[in-house]
Amino acid sequence: MQYVSTRNKTLKVSSMEAIKYGISQEGGLFVPIKIPSLTDDLLNLMAKSDYAGRAAALLAQFLPEYSREDIDESTKGAYNEKTFDSPSIAPVVKLSEDLFSLELWHGPTCAFKDIALQVLPKLMTKALKNTQENAKIAILVATSGDTGKAALEGFKDVDQTSIIVFYPENGVSDMQWLQMVSQEGTNVHVAAIEGNFDDAQTAVKSIFADEELKIRMANANLRFSSANSINWGRLVPQIVYYISAYIDMIENKWLEKGESFNVAVPTGNFGNILAAYYAKASGLPIHKLICASNSNNVLADFLNTGVYDARRKFFNTVSPSMDILISSNLERLLFELANRDDAKVRSWMTDLKENQRFDIEKEALNRLESMFWGGWADESQTKMAINSTHKTLNYVLDPHTAVAKWVLDEYRNQMGDYRKCLLVSTASPFKFADDVLKALNYGDTTEVLDKFDRLDLLSEVSGMNVPAALVQLKGKKIIHTTRCTKSDMKTTVEKMLGLN
Repeated sequence: MQYVSTRNKTLKVSSMEAIKYGISQEGGLFVPIKIPSLTDDLLNLMAKSDYAGRAAALLAQFLPEYSREDIDESTKGAYNEKTFDSPSIAPVVKLSEDLFSLELWHGPTCAFKDIALQVLPKLMTKALKNTQENAKIAILVATSGDTGKAALEGFKDVDQTSIIVFYPENGVSDMQWLQMVSQEGTNVHVAAIEGNFDDAQTAVKSIFADEELKIRMANANLRFSSANSINWGRLVPQIVYYISAYIDMIENKWLEKGESFNVAVPTGNFGNILAAYYAKASGLPIHKLICASNSNNVLADFLNTGVYDARRKFFNTVSPSMDILISSNLERLLFELANRDDAKVRSWMTDLKENQRFDIEKEALNRLESMFWGGWADESQTKMAINSTHKTLNYVLDPHTAVAKWVLDEYRNQMGDYRKCLLVSTASPFKFADDVLKALNYGDTTEVLDKFDRLDLLSEVSGMNVPAALVQLKGKKIIHTTRCTKSDMKTTVEKMLGLN
C-alpha cells in the first residue's frame, strides 16, 4: 500500500517511509491511498486473539510492506503484562446499560498515548533497518502533556534514535511535569518553553521545514522524524483499540454484532477521534463521532460552522492535554472532506498559517456534520462531570474524560440519541489528582497534602489502586532543567544534537 501527502498527492511513499519520515517534505501529512475494509474474516481473526494479536492483524492491513514476523514481534513487544497493568491492554468497563468506558491509561505513563508510543519505536527501527537507512533519526516532539512522557518512555535507549521533547512551562500537570523531567535514557532531551503548546508545535513544524538545518543535519548523518500523531505510525495503532472495544462489547453481550454505537472522545490535536473516523471508514458501525473540546473550543466551533478560527484567547485548563488551538490532525480529515483535493487543502493550510483561520464549503460542512457532533465544557462543567459521574456511576474520571462525559450528555439532551456510547477515557485520574479531588469536594484537604499524599487520598476516595508508574516517581531525581523561549527552540535543538 502506498501513502500520499495531504498537500501533494502525486508524492507517494511506502508505509515504512511514511513512518520513517513522519511528515512530508512540503509539510503535508501522510494518508493511505485506500482505507482497508474491516471484513468479517478480519473481525473473526481479531476476536480470537489477545490485544497484541488484534493489533498485528489490523496493522498488517495498513502496513503491508512490513513482514508479518516484524509486525508480530512489534506488537508482542509493545502489548504485554510487563508493560501494561491490565491483561486486556485497553479494557472496556460497563458503566450503565448504554455507557461504556474504554480505558486507555493502563500503560507505563498512564495515558492513551502509550498505546501507540509503545509500538511506534519498534515500527520505526524496523523501517530504518529494512530501508537501509544509515542516518540517526532525531525524534522531535511538541507535547501538551501526555505525548512527551509516552514518547520519551517509548524511545529511550532505542538504537539509531535520539528524542527531543518540548513542553509548555506552565501548561502541564504536576505529575506530567515530573514524569518528563525525571526521564532517564542516554538519548533523551527535554526542554520547557515559555509559551503554550501551539507555540511549541508551530516552532517544531518550522524546524522540520528549515532547509538550511536539513543540510547541516544531513552532513552530520542526522534526519528528523516525529512521534506526534502527525506521524502515521502514531495514528494507525489507535485505530486498533476502537475495533478491539467493539469486539469486547459483543463478546460481553453488551452490543449486538452490527449494532451501531456512538463514540465520545476528548480531543485537542484531533488524533484520537481521527483514529475513530478511520475505524468508521473501515466499516466499524460507529453512528456519530462526538468530539469534545474544553474552553479552547476551536474544534467544536469548526464542527458546527465550518469555520476554523484560532484567533481567540488561549486558556490553561484542568485538562491540559487538550489546551490546543491548532489541531494538526484535522488536516487529514480535511483531505477527505475535500474529496482528496490537495490543492484545496494547501489553500486552507496557507490561510491557517497566514491568517489563523479558514472556512470550508457548504458541501464539505454537510459531510462533516453527517459524521461528527461537536461540543465543549468549561472548567466548572468539567468538574461537575467528575462529581456527578462519581455520585451516579461510582466511577472516577480524569478531567479530559470528564469533558467528553459532559459533551456526551449535552449531545443526548439536544439530539435525543441515547444509543449505546463508548466513552474514551484517555488518562488515569491519578495524573490529575489535585483537580479531581477538588471536583469531588476534597479541596480543603488537598491544600495541606503533597502530590504523593494526594494520590493516596484519591485511592481511598475512588477505591482504585494508585498506578505503580506514578508511585515510582517519588524521590526521582530531576534530570532535565533546560528552558527556552519559542524563538530559541531551533538553537536548543542544534545544541542538543551537537550541531553548534
